[in-house]
Amino acid sequence: MKRDGSNLSYWQDTSQLNDHKDTVAQHDYDVVIIGAGITGITTGLMLQNAGKNCLILEAKTIGFGTTSGTSAHLNTVLDTPYYDLISNFGKENATLAASAAKEALTIISNHVQQFNISCDLEHCNGYMYATNEDEEKELKKIYDAILGVGLQATYVTDIPGPMDMTKAIKFEKQGRFHPLEYLKVLLSQYENAGGVIQEGVAVNEVKEENNRQKITVGDDHHYYADAVVYATHTPPGINLLTFKLAPYRSYVMGFQLKDEHQYPDDLIYDMQEPFHYFRKATYQDQTILLVGGQDHKTGQHPNPEFNFVKLEAFVRKHYAVRAVLYKWSSQYYESTDGLPYIGYFPGKKSKQQFVATGYSGNGMIFGTLSAKIITDLIINGTSEYEQLFSPGRVKPIAGFSNFISENFDVAKHLIIDRLAIDKIDGLADLAKGEGKIIDYDKHTLGVYKDDEGTLFALDPVCKHAGCIVQWNNTEKSWDCPCHGARYAPNGDLLTGPATAGLSVYDLKKDA
Repeated sequence: MKRDGSNLSYWQDTSQLNDHKDTVAQHDYDVVIIGAGITGITTGLMLQNAGKNCLILEAKTIGFGTTSGTSAHLNTVLDTPYYDLISNFGKENATLAASAAKEALTIISNHVQQFNISCDLEHCNGYMYATNEDEEKELKKIYDAILGVGLQATYVTDIPGPMDMTKAIKFEKQGRFHPLEYLKVLLSQYENAGGVIQEGVAVNEVKEENNRQKITVGDDHHYYADAVVYATHTPPGINLLTFKLAPYRSYVMGFQLKDEHQYPDDLIYDMQEPFHYFRKATYQDQTILLVGGQDHKTGQHPNPEFNFVKLEAFVRKHYAVRAVLYKWSSQYYESTDGLPYIGYFPGKKSKQQFVATGYSGNGMIFGTLSAKIITDLIINGTSEYEQLFSPGRVKPIAGFSNFISENFDVAKHLIIDRLAIDKIDGLADLAKGEGKIIDYDKHTLGVYKDDEGTLFALDPVCKHAGCIVQWNNTEKSWDCPCHGARYAPNGDLLTGPATAGLSVYDLKKDA
C-alpha cells in the first residue's frame, strides 16, 4: 500500500488493504466523511451503527497519511504533560482529558474483542526514565500531575531496557497494536453495516445549500449530506485553525536485535529533547524493536535524512543491533494549548461541519476519541467532552506564547526563505534523486532530478499561504515550513492544508 512518503513503514509492509476506487452511484447521504485514516473510518463505523447513512471520501488511498506512519503507541499518559494541561485548563479539565484518553483506549479494546481483530493488541505498562538531575526534577512534575488527574503511577528501580537511568516511573494500562490490521477490520465492519467508501476522490469545496451540505469533487461532481466531517489530519485551506496548529515531523526506525530477550514488552520513553520512544512490534513470526524520535518542525531541518543517522547511533549505544529493517518519518500537528481541536468547525456558518485536528503525538488515541465526540454531537447534539476539545475555544492565557512564536516562525519563513536561495549557474551538480531550491536565470525554481536523470522544475511557492517549500531528502517530498503542506517531487499534492499541487514548468517550452 502507499503512504505520503517514499520510505516504507513497517505497517504498510505488513498489511494489505483492498482498493475502493469504484464509482459511487448514490449522491445523497446523512453524513459525508472526508479522509480514510483512523479518524474517518472509526467515525464512519460509529455513525453507521447509530443509524446514519455515511460516505467516506479519500483523496489518495486508505491510511495514506499519518495512520500508516504512526508508531502506534496507545497512551493515557499523553505527550503533552498533564502539569501543562492542569496549568492551561485547570485540574478538573485535565482530569477529564485523562478520562477521555482512557475511554479511547477502551473503545479500541472493545472493537478488537467485538470484531475478533488480530492486530497485535497488547495491554502493557509504560515507563519513563531520567538520566540526570534536571530530568529527575521534570520527572517528579510529570509523576505528581499523573497522580493529580487520577491515573496510576509508581516510582521503580528498574525498567525493561538496557538504558542507563537514575530514576524512572511506571504507569499501567497502556497499549500497542498494529494500526492497519485494526483499521482493515473496522472498514470491513463499516461496509457490512451499509457504509460506502471511495478512494481517489479529492474534495474541492463544501458549502451549505438549502440547509444541507453540498460537497463538490472532481470535475463538478456533487454529493449532498446533512453533515460533513473533516477527518483530514489538518483542515484544508486557510481558516481559523490554520494559525493555531504547528506541523512537526517525527522519525521511526525498526531494528532486529541480536538478543531476543532485549525486545521490551512495554512502552519506554526517555526525557531528552526531543524525547525518544520504544516499543516492540510483532507480525507473524517477526519481532522488531521500533524506536522513534528526532522530532522537528516540518520543512525546517537542513538534512532530514541525518535524523536517521542520529537515531540509529542512539539505539546502537544501548542495544546490540543485528540489522536495520525499516526507517520512515511521519507528520503530526500540535495545538497551541496542548489539546486537540475536535468538534464544530469554527468560522463556518453551518453547525453541521465538524473537524478533528491537532493530535500532537497521540493520533491513535485522539483519532478514536474524535470519532466518539463527533458521533455524539451528530446523534445527540452534545458530548461530555464538547467544551474541553472545542475547536472554537478561546483561551487568552493558555497557549498564547506558543501562538505568537509559531506564527512569528511562519512570518520568518515567508521572508527569509525567499532570500536564502542557492545561486548556481547550472543544474549539472544536481544528483539523481535530489531536489533543490535554486535561483536560475532570475527565477526561483524547485528542481528535482529523478533516478533516470529526468529533470522536473516547479514553482516552489506553496499553494496554501505562499511560503517557499523545502526539499525533504529522505521522504523525497517538498515540505512547507509554515503550515505543513507536502508535495511529491513532481509537484503533486501529498497532504494538506493546501488544496492543489505546485505549478510545474515545461522546461523545453519555458526555457
